[in-house]
Amino acid sequence: MRRLSLVLLVLSVAGCDAMRDAFSARAEIVARADGQTLTVDRLAELAGSGKQVPLDPMSLSRLAHVWVDYALFAQALAKGEDLRDSATVSEAMWPLVSQLKWERFHERLIAPRAQLTPTQVDSAYQAGEARLFQHILFQVPSSAAPTVDAQKHRQADQVWPQARAAGARFGQLAARYSEDNGSKERGGTLGVSERGQFVPAFEDAAWQLSPGGVSPVVKSPFGYHIIRRPPLAEVRDSFRTSLEERLTYRLDSLYLDSLTTARRIEPVGRAAALVRSAAQDLDEARNSTRGLVRYRGGTFTVKDLVRWLAALDPSVVQALPQATDEQINQFLKVVVQRQLLLEQADAAGIKLTDDDWRVLRVQHDSAISILGSVLNLTPRMLMDSASTPEARRAFAMARVQDYFDRVVRGRARFYPVPPFLGETVRARGEWSVEQAGVRRALERAKEIRASADSSESPGVPRMTPAPRPTGVDTSPRRSR
Repeated sequence: MRRLSLVLLVLSVAGCDAMRDAFSARAEIVARADGQTLTVDRLAELAGSGKQVPLDPMSLSRLAHVWVDYALFAQALAKGEDLRDSATVSEAMWPLVSQLKWERFHERLIAPRAQLTPTQVDSAYQAGEARLFQHILFQVPSSAAPTVDAQKHRQADQVWPQARAAGARFGQLAARYSEDNGSKERGGTLGVSERGQFVPAFEDAAWQLSPGGVSPVVKSPFGYHIIRRPPLAEVRDSFRTSLEERLTYRLDSLYLDSLTTARRIEPVGRAAALVRSAAQDLDEARNSTRGLVRYRGGTFTVKDLVRWLAALDPSVVQALPQATDEQINQFLKVVVQRQLLLEQADAAGIKLTDDDWRVLRVQHDSAISILGSVLNLTPRMLMDSASTPEARRAFAMARVQDYFDRVVRGRARFYPVPPFLGETVRARGEWSVEQAGVRRALERAKEIRASADSSESPGVPRMTPAPRPTGVDTSPRRSR
């Protein structure tokens, strides 16, 4: 027992990759997924012969994780698991479930307070603190020659008499003549605004208009404008909708500010550095319990962040390593606010509607169908092609290996397993990715690529190393 303790002490103190590799059965396995294995030789041959794969530890580790997702998905199909049941849909569609749940909570919490009566709408219009304008723009680029500027001015002068006399038909003229693509389809309507939201030349002319009034031709940095302030009778519905949207936004902001104060949401000192590190290696960060934000009643960890990042636009992850500490800390506060809102929605007993579930099922079924299509693998095909459970599992993995090969070699388009479906099959299966195996695969891949590159010299025929047989693992499986 003392010898074992000593070995463990040496390993923990030294932290040496080579030492760890020596105690990992020579690290011949890179990844495991429900009894299937990705061997060092297999990954090395794929990465070494596939010129599109960067030969670095992170890239090969990501490739191994992609293999795990596909292997677990295929094995779930082979075992006849129902991937379309309500529990799976709820787990795999977590981002949309969360959005719908927040909308239902919002309808109960905020929306009733933001509904305006006809009298309130009339009073807001008469007060004039918020106004709605239409305009027709004859656009003049900043680099335009004087002749172009003069031509646009003439066009505006020609349309102005029609616009002044058009009344409610002003929108038709805007749709015909305006060069502001953002508003012309709405009859030139710019939406409700308060003072200070437009450039000064436009602002000065617009805010002098009485209801129904039309401005002279106005020059701004964007070109020449004809501006109109429509009377309330023409725009009552759109004016009310815009006011309610603005009120909802303000109520939301007040509620979130109060939530931040009440729960004392505060990022820890090294939060920004931890976020940058996690964004650069999400697979490594997915199990980290290091705290990022403390708040009354809990802690928001790195693995919580990784879950949220999977639900956001990929551009968010790409931007985090370059973001400032202040930007990252503000981002963390917003994410924690959203997480606490979802907890409040659950505590309030918010349930999804039948229509919500129909939307979820359509999107989930589409993802499952696409995955089956790219793998050329369906439950029906498995039943028709193999008579035993073992044969079905082997057939499913053959399809995974074929697709994996074609993707790595650039012969097929890569379609990833959606992140939360991947997390769902990982939670139900047994899998691991061995970093010692990744390092050995990287070494061999570099050798294979160097050999292939040297054989491409003039007059020397190219020779590609033959793939070694995929290993068969018989050791006990473990979750990770």
